Amino acid sequence: MCNSEFESLKHLGAERELGLKPHLLPHIVHTLCEALLLGGDQTGSLMDNVDDSTLASLTAEISDPALQKTVLRLSLAAAKAVGHLADGEAAVVEAARHHWQLVDGLESSVPTSARRHAA
Repeated sequence: MCNSEFESLKHLGAERELGLKPHLLPHIVHTLCEALLLGGDQTGSLMDNVDDSTLASLTAEISDPALQKTVLRLSLAAAKAVGHLADGEAAVVEAARHHWQLVDGLESSVPTSARRHAA
């Protein structure tokens, strides 16, 4: 994530909505990225270390439907801060939608370029 994405989430009150202490979200994201990098072969991009079972495991950690919708909405808002979803981001969003069964109702929230990248 880049600074503009974090700034967008800060403006939206993401940490408050997620029940996190102030300034904790960047630390959580950084820690997650480190863990994913250490779990792989440390070559290529971060997403090279993330397979379907890893995405399924990560999304399974959020079982509350209201929280799932909040996470997806905030993720898409962060992507809009830079105008697009990178290929890896699109893959994570699509995995979350699939595992949380949230495809309907949030489809129009995804930028057109993100839907192309995810296809």
